[in-house]
Amino acid sequence: MPEAQAVNRFFSSIANRYDLANRVMSGGMDILWRRRLARMVASESPHDILDLATGSGDVVFTLARRVPTAKTIQGMDFCVPMLDEARSKLKKTGIHHVQISFEQADCHQLPLPDASVDAITIAFGLRNLEDRAQGLREMARVLRPGGCLFVLEFTQPYKWMRPFYYFYLSKIIPVVSGWITGDREAYRYLSDSVSAFPDRNQLSNEIRNAGFSTVSATPLTASIVAIHRAQLSS
Repeated sequence: MPEAQAVNRFFSSIANRYDLANRVMSGGMDILWRRRLARMVASESPHDILDLATGSGDVVFTLARRVPTAKTIQGMDFCVPMLDEARSKLKKTGIHHVQISFEQADCHQLPLPDASVDAITIAFGLRNLEDRAQGLREMARVLRPGGCLFVLEFTQPYKWMRPFYYFYLSKIIPVVSGWITGDREAYRYLSDSVSAFPDRNQLSNEIRNAGFSTVSATPLTASIVAIHRAQLSS
């Protein structure tokens, strides 16, 4: 598991170039992945949504535009510079039909009462938790009965894709991201964290062990990423 203070330092150092780096390194696929995530969330018709490891807020803004039932969307992250980016972007969005807020918080100890949200999203943040099991238990705690967790995260690609993907991950991403952000080591950490992350079946089991009754995984883009949908019992 990663060390929380180190993760905070990494993201703080790249906050102002994070969005650009994501667009370049994913070839724009990150936009399509978030839209797919939002469609899955919209199918549950939630009113109150919590986005964890919200970063610069892109998932929050996608949800606000694509989940018509949403009334409140809270974005939480423990990295202040990333939240500053999100708040700056919020002022420019022109979104007024949904109540959006950004708050500093730790996924391991969420400042929310039990059973207080309908849906939780976390995109490319679960692998950065220092204690993944505790973070998942907290997510189950704050979800209402019947509520859903959606995890958009890197996973292990299909076998035919692995040689190309791991070369790109270990050799190309640190160089390109270092050029864009000025911090090659931050993205070397991110590359290492992707390689060490559980596959879809292993992560599904971890989510079930945290108290979720129904878990499914949808691989995307040759299983480079996957969306896990997990539901609490009603």
